[in-house]
Amino acid sequence: MSGEPRTGVVVGPDQLARPAWASVDPLLRDYYDTEWGMPVRDERGMFERLSLEAFQSGLSWATILRKRPAFRAAFAGFDPDAVAAFSEKDVVRLMDDAAIVRNRRKIAATIGNARATVEMRSDGGLGEFIWSFQPGQTPRPRTIAEVPTQSTESAALAKALRAKGFAFVGPTTMYALMEAVGIVDTHLLHSHRRGSSGVWDA
Repeated sequence: MSGEPRTGVVVGPDQLARPAWASVDPLLRDYYDTEWGMPVRDERGMFERLSLEAFQSGLSWATILRKRPAFRAAFAGFDPDAVAAFSEKDVVRLMDDAAIVRNRRKIAATIGNARATVEMRSDGGLGEFIWSFQPGQTPRPRTIAEVPTQSTESAALAKALRAKGFAFVGPTTMYALMEAVGIVDTHLLHSHRRGSSGVWDA
C-alpha cells in the first residue's frame, strides 16, 4: 500500500483509495466498500444501526462489526417488535452471552429503544424521523482530522430521541449513525467511495 498524506487516503493493491481505518482489516474494508454511508431508511435497518452504535460507545467499531452476527442472533434480527417484548429473563440470557457485549445498561437501552421505536410508528416511524435531521449540506473532508464528530443536527437529533424515550443516543453517537446511514457523507474527498450514496454530490 502507498499512503497519500496530502489527500488523507491510502491506495491499496487494488488501486482504490480509502481512509487508513478501512485500508487494512478485510472486514472493515468490505464494510467500508459496500455498506458504510449507504442510505438506510427502513425501520429494522435503522434500529439495528442505532443499537450497534450504542453498543460501540467506548469500544472500537471493528469489535462491534465482528460481533454483528452474534448481536443479530441475540436480538432477534433486530426486529423491534420482538426486542420490545424482551423480559428480564432475556436480559439474563443476554448477560450470559459471551458472543456479544455484555453491558446491562446498553442491553436495557436496546430493549427500551425497541419499545420507543414501536411507539414512533404512529408518527411516521424511526427512519423518517431520523432522516428529518438531515442537514442542508454535508462535510467535505480531505483528511480524517477534518471529519466532524458531532454537529448541530446530531445534537438536536439526540435531544429529540431522548424526549421520545431513547437512551445511549448522545450527539457523537448520533453523528456516527448519521454517517453510517448516509444522512451525511464524510467519505474523504479522494476516497473511491465519495458520493457513492447518491444522497450528496461528490
